[in-house]
Amino acid sequence: MPKKPLRNAEERTYGEPASVLRRSLIGGIILAVLLAVAGLVAYLNRTDSSASAKPSPPSTSAQEPSPSPGATDGKGVAVAAPPKTSDPIVFAEAATKVLWTYDTRTFSQAEHLAGLKQWITGEKKYADWKSIIDQVPSPVLWSRLHDNRQHASATVGEGHFPQAFKTALAQDPGAITEAYVYAVTVTGNQTLAWKGSGAGAEARSMTLAVQCRPQQDCALAAVLPNAAP
Repeated sequence: MPKKPLRNAEERTYGEPASVLRRSLIGGIILAVLLAVAGLVAYLNRTDSSASAKPSPPSTSAQEPSPSPGATDGKGVAVAAPPKTSDPIVFAEAATKVLWTYDTRTFSQAEHLAGLKQWITGEKKYADWKSIIDQVPSPVLWSRLHDNRQHASATVGEGHFPQAFKTALAQDPGAITEAYVYAVTVTGNQTLAWKGSGAGAEARSMTLAVQCRPQQDCALAAVLPNAAP
């Protein structure tokens, strides 16, 4: 009998309570830098302190990401490279697809994480690498998934600025100019497959903090603890 996919609510988040608290604290710091809007803080903290980095709308004409090579080590591409774009929504959609995609058959967890590091902003003040690691199976779980030949792919439906983010920006348009970090919520589907022709899929959503400074390509700052509508 084919093995079932090794995933449940705990395994899929791959996080610990302490890491959620840490992300909330980091998100709170970013939020304090970016916004002085108490209403947004209350909104983002209403479900177990989901603080986050916010701010700013994109241009009306979304840019198409230009292709670039991924992280390769002779076995192919472990993680696709980030797009060359200054549009936070375009970037967030691409980042979400990468975060929901993995292949334990071919790559180790360390190789997968090395590929994801391409996506992270170089500004340590705003980068929450732990929130990215928490989206990836732990080394032990990755080994179990490898034994089960499990891999995941993703399709992205759409990305948008959460309403609270847009409201906060309207109240304080200059807040974005401190760090240029945008909150973007992306929805889509993740499909899992494993040995023995097993397969499954589920709808998912995620809110990311994306940094897009003027005249620079966007980069990923963090994955927020909870998805904001």
